[in-house]
Amino acid sequence: MTDCKHAALAAIDEKAPVVNAVSDGVWDCAELSLQEERSAALYCQVLEQEGFSVERGICGIPTAFSASFGTGRPFIGLLAEYDALSGLSQKPGSLEREELVPGGCGHGCGHNLLGAGALAAALGVKAYLESAQCPGTVTLYGCPGEEGGAAKAFMARDGLWYSLDAALTWHPDDANEVVTGSSNACIQTQYKFIGVASHAAGDPERGRSALDAVELMNTGVQYLREHMSDRARVHYAITDAGGRSPNVVQPRASVLYMVRSNRVAEAVELQKRVDDIAKGAALMTGTTFEKVFIDGLADTVPNHALEAVLYRNFQAIGVPGHTAEEHAFADALAKTYPGSDGIPGIGAEFDPAIAEEVRALRVENGGHAMNDFLCPLYQGPAFEPGSTDVGDVSWQCPTGQIHAATWPNGSPGHSWQNVSVGRTDIARRAALHAGKVLAAAAIDLLADPSLLAAAKAEFQKRTEGGYVCPIPQDAVPTIAD
Repeated sequence: MTDCKHAALAAIDEKAPVVNAVSDGVWDCAELSLQEERSAALYCQVLEQEGFSVERGICGIPTAFSASFGTGRPFIGLLAEYDALSGLSQKPGSLEREELVPGGCGHGCGHNLLGAGALAAALGVKAYLESAQCPGTVTLYGCPGEEGGAAKAFMARDGLWYSLDAALTWHPDDANEVVTGSSNACIQTQYKFIGVASHAAGDPERGRSALDAVELMNTGVQYLREHMSDRARVHYAITDAGGRSPNVVQPRASVLYMVRSNRVAEAVELQKRVDDIAKGAALMTGTTFEKVFIDGLADTVPNHALEAVLYRNFQAIGVPGHTAEEHAFADALAKTYPGSDGIPGIGAEFDPAIAEEVRALRVENGGHAMNDFLCPLYQGPAFEPGSTDVGDVSWQCPTGQIHAATWPNGSPGHSWQNVSVGRTDIARRAALHAGKVLAAAAIDLLADPSLLAAAKAEFQKRTEGGYVCPIPQDAVPTIAD
């Protein structure tokens, strides 16, 4: 490590109280997707105080922002998220389910930490640019609505990410690792059918059932499943069944669909077929419908060149450590859910040799629930069936991601256990540590043009087919009702 890089990482330690205060403040707010007014305001306030040039409401999204420091290229972007999940209010540091606010929200995906770690990285890169007096710009992007809204995809529709030389981000997890592989593209659409109410016994012939239309649409999609790619998935939820009176022909009903495929272009084509089925259901029932686009996001394009840079820095910096008391807490929390003895890490899932290596590392770690080791670098074929709007960023610029061990091994995603950990020193340390790894990698990209050149060459090859944006031009970020 160079002296400048050491100084940048030391700057992150100096700013730890600021970063932790933001993480805790966002945890306290626990605002849902596209409603993160207080969380976004907190970030903007802190970033302005730290000397960044802040722009609020970018790309027409009120709770999105950008915060930049430096001049000229390279242009490195850091991605922050800060939305919470419904129904996961939870007391911090607890070993049992205890709501703070009955029915309230909580950070079950750790986005209070994700944003804070990105903030730490931005502060570290800023310190480097100040001390090195070199050209380069770092921008922290506030990206709301990852859990529902896909702000990064709307930003991609506006071409925002094409301006970057590279983007870096992280996510809380149960493993310390560099992320690789692809994911599913996903398009979310709500269909609101409108019929005619009538007495179901006295005047059934005068009624037109919106609920019948929803049921016929669902049946039609069931038959579609036989004739779509085995890489595709379609899910639905009836969000409005029209009421509670069976003696009324239901005049309204709504269904929310998610269409997924491993390639965004395939998802867009499959979505058109689902739209046609909705039209057919409306024709069969004599109803009409309103199609409401909710969000859409692309599959993730890996970049092995960036992954190697991230891994070298992760190795050099090490992993977050934990006290005996923290290990005891995590071990006890792991007993509150099944399946905690799984082997962590993307590589362990796809490569038996790496799985054996990780098993050995867990033994060396004393079998504790907090995985205090770095998983081996894996750059083979990998696929995550879930979806993330980081994928849209990765189609417009080279993008790299890491995970940092934030909660116990095998902790369920979107769980109260994650919320409980999210306001403890275990989680705060993980966010700061992730920020250091991202900052160190960004510094390498700023200092060594050959690293960016390799990342861009790989990016061009992987994306030569071009980006197909799943967001219609007239769509705006929308919350499904």
